[in-house]
Amino acid sequence: MEKRRYLQLKLLSYSVIAYMMLAFGWWSVLLFTKNRDAFQAKKEHLVLVKIASGELTEPAQIELMPEFQSLEKAYRQQEYMITGEVLVFVFILVIGLWLIHNGYNKEINAAVQRRNFLLSITHELKSPIASIRLVLDTLRKRELQPDIKNKLLDNGLVETERLHQLVNNLLLSARLEAAYQPNREMVDLPLLAEDLLEMLQAKHPKLEVELDIEEDIPFLLGDRIGMTSVLLNLFENAIKYSSGIPSLHISMQKVKQQIHLEIADQGIGISDKEKKKVFEKFYRIGNEDTRKTKGTGLGLYIVKQIIEAHQGTIRLADNEPCGTVFKITLPAHPQSVAKPPKMVNDLAK
Repeated sequence: MEKRRYLQLKLLSYSVIAYMMLAFGWWSVLLFTKNRDAFQAKKEHLVLVKIASGELTEPAQIELMPEFQSLEKAYRQQEYMITGEVLVFVFILVIGLWLIHNGYNKEINAAVQRRNFLLSITHELKSPIASIRLVLDTLRKRELQPDIKNKLLDNGLVETERLHQLVNNLLLSARLEAAYQPNREMVDLPLLAEDLLEMLQAKHPKLEVELDIEEDIPFLLGDRIGMTSVLLNLFENAIKYSSGIPSLHISMQKVKQQIHLEIADQGIGISDKEKKKVFEKFYRIGNEDTRKTKGTGLGLYIVKQIIEAHQGTIRLADNEPCGTVFKITLPAHPQSVAKPPKMVNDLAK
């Protein structure tokens, strides 16, 4: 029903645009015709006056007379003026119609995204709350063996953490829309990445991680909480959209006065037409694989906004043989060096 209404409104907007263009075309033709008729009338009147005064014997001779030449010059100038006005009006009309149509499409897309967001956030909130409630209700009503009880408590903690991250993303998204200013401090990016990966490996035991981090990575003068959100969103995004055993390849290098960070996965990948859209608020990739996954469409929006607030950049590339690579550049602190990273084997332990 909503799609049908959208198509009807789009058809109506196209009809209005077509009507306005046709009406303007008719007005332009009518204006040129009126100007030509006025010139012809003035020419005939001049011929009659000159014949009556005896200055003219043949009507064709009127074109040699200065009065007619002045009249024709004024007619040509009037034509040029009308042509200029038509071109300016067409330009303004086209720009105006494009802005209105573009704004209308943005509003429609925003409404659809808000609706999808409300549906997804409702599900995202309802699922952990229901799980936590079930755990508490089970613990209250039954006497359980210690191992079963601990398993239920672990599940409850996992769902609580999921709910906590969701609320943090919502609050951070609201801050980014207002006036987000990074709370700058010295951030050790390699150490921060290692700590987050250790946490994720405890949560996803099958996760395969490969680190390629140089030893002289300088500190980042940035927001520790914000950069934690950036890395965590990118790591969890790669894990969530992995088709098989999740794997991550993280590389970090110093290039001049910048930190170059790459996070590569072997997941389902992102099509070229959606590479820019994925950073929009509430946007989720529209294929069947990603619709089955959990999410609100806020993660990559938050990532891009925080990185840009740190005067950095982020872009997407395809991984080989499959998957996605997030390429990030961040300004490095010029007179600081972080500690050497742990070895991959140490991290795996």
